[in-house]
Amino acid sequence: MNTALFRGELVRLSAPDPEADAEAFARWSNDSEYMRLLDSLPARPESARQFTQNLTKWLASHDCLFAVRALADDRLLGFVELDGLRWVHGDAWVGIGLGEREYWGKGYGTDAMRVILRYAFTELNLYRVSLDVFEYNTRAIRAYEKAGFTVEGRMREALHRNGRLWDLIYMGVLRDGWVKVARAAVS
Repeated sequence: MNTALFRGELVRLSAPDPEADAEAFARWSNDSEYMRLLDSLPARPESARQFTQNLTKWLASHDCLFAVRALADDRLLGFVELDGLRWVHGDAWVGIGLGEREYWGKGYGTDAMRVILRYAFTELNLYRVSLDVFEYNTRAIRAYEKAGFTVEGRMREALHRNGRLWDLIYMGVLRDGWVKVARAAVS
């Protein structure tokens, strides 16, 4: 039995605290690269006050929203969520955002994804987890593949950024595929 359900090798998942976490989310919203990796909406900064309100609404309307924290110092790095849960089909969508740049490209996102997938498949007993990612976010695509996701399709030229059209890539992982990747990581 896994007693560390919300703990990975580099991160832990915790309950978000809108009041305490709003400053970090507001700071990240000023990083246009982060915002353009996270969302197809136009990037725009928001204040900590706006984020306190937004996080409170987000918590009320999303199925499973977690803060991602570094194990080493408990620093808030970002968030990960499961949303759009369809219990009858055993599936959900996953979203992740790490706003702390110094943690990018060092395995924290991959670890957070592995933890949320373990939660999805072992605690929630889901069968499938899906996501979408922008074609230009190659770092995220590699992290998702390491966690067991495979490309399932793409929406061609769905996003217009910097004078260019980009594809939206759909990826998914089934429980059996995740089990294989999880076992291989342990051995």
